[in-house]
Amino acid sequence: MQITLNRIVLVAIASLAALSGVAEAGSKAKIDRRVDKALSEFRDNIGGADAVLAKSVGILVFPSVKKAGIGIGGEYGEGALRIGGRSVAYYNTAAASIGFQLGAQARRQMIVFLDQKALDKFRASEGWEIGVDASVAVVTLDAGGAIDTTTLDQPIVAFIFDGKGLMYNLTLEGSKISRIHKD
Repeated sequence: MQITLNRIVLVAIASLAALSGVAEAGSKAKIDRRVDKALSEFRDNIGGADAVLAKSVGILVFPSVKKAGIGIGGEYGEGALRIGGRSVAYYNTAAASIGFQLGAQARRQMIVFLDQKALDKFRASEGWEIGVDASVAVVTLDAGGAIDTTTLDQPIVAFIFDGKGLMYNLTLEGSKISRIHKD
């Protein structure tokens, strides 16, 4: 029997969901609390964060994206899109991969829209895949890091910060972002 790539991807995501307890989507209130905390820590720990957030037309915040893999890997996280300081929609991010990878990690991920057209295109999509539907500049930051806002010339910039754990193979390429339809 031949195993297709789609089945492998589904098995990887299902395994990660079972291991990380994400089978049920979090409530809006719970996601909002986690987003508030992530934004606060971003502002407190990263130099230049306030300037980047002030330039943004929208911010998609995933307070915790969990990733695990041994050869086959997957990742999952839930977050909110903030415009004008308030949540306007809720999303999840998921990805699966095959190849040399080992470990597990959790990280915060923030996608900052610096261009209204890019934000509008994202909001109009049914499902958005990084690297396919949009090119995203990725910046990885450690606590105490700083952002040089003069070099941010891309319409969409992703910040990865507060990583915990050890994982070889850190990328956003191929991450699929989908809207969570909530009551």
